[in-house]
Amino acid sequence: MRLSPSLLSADFGRLAEEAEKVKGVAHFLHFDVMDGHFVPNLTFGPPVVNALKRYTNLPFDIHLMLERPAVYAPRFQVGPDDVITFHVEAEDPPQHTIEVIRGLGCRVGISLRPGTPLSAIKPYLPQVDWVLVMSVEPGFGGQEFLPGALDRIRNLKRLIGRRPVTIAVDGGIDPGNVRQVVEAGAEVIVAGSAVFGQPDPRAAAYRLLMAADGDR
Repeated sequence: MRLSPSLLSADFGRLAEEAEKVKGVAHFLHFDVMDGHFVPNLTFGPPVVNALKRYTNLPFDIHLMLERPAVYAPRFQVGPDDVITFHVEAEDPPQHTIEVIRGLGCRVGISLRPGTPLSAIKPYLPQVDWVLVMSVEPGFGGQEFLPGALDRIRNLKRLIGRRPVTIAVDGGIDPGNVRQVVEAGAEVIVAGSAVFGQPDPRAAAYRLLMAADGDR
C-alpha cells in the first residue's frame, strides 16, 4: 500500500511545513482542488499547488473536483511522477480531458461519485493510469467511510483485470478500516483527517501504514 495524505485536513497557513511532516512516510501528497460548483466547497488552486513544488520532492496527486477539468489541468506544473485525476461526471467530455492531461506529461486519473455506476468509467480504463474510488461524497473532509465502497473496489478490480491501472481510495479511511480497504484491492490510500487531523501527522501516517499491514 502507498499513502497519499490529503492536505485538505492540513493547516492551510502552513502547507509547506505540513508537507514536510509526512516526508519519508508518505508516497504522494494529495490535493483536493474544488471550484464551489462541482462540489459545494472551495479549496486551493494552481498557484498554491505549484508553489509547493519548491518545498517537497513527493509526487503530487491532484484531484480535480471541477466542472471544467480540461480547462484548469494545464495550469498545474506536473511531471511524470505526478497524477491529475478528474471526475467522469464533470462538464468537459472525459475523452477530451484524458487527452489534455496526457499531453501534460503526467499520469491520468479518473474518479466518480459513490452513486455513479462503474460502467461510466469502463470505456476509459484502457486510457488511464489511476482510478480514484470515492468512499465518501466528495466535497468535505472528516466524513464517515461508506461501507458499500468495499464491494465497489472489488468490482473495480475485476473490471480492470490485467490492465496496469492503480486503484486509489479516498474518504473516511483510518487505522480501523484501512486493512479492509487494502484487502478489497486498494493500492493507494488517501487520508486527510486520519493524518493531518492528528497531533503528530508523521506518527499518524506511520500508524495507518502499519494498520494496513495488519499491525494495529
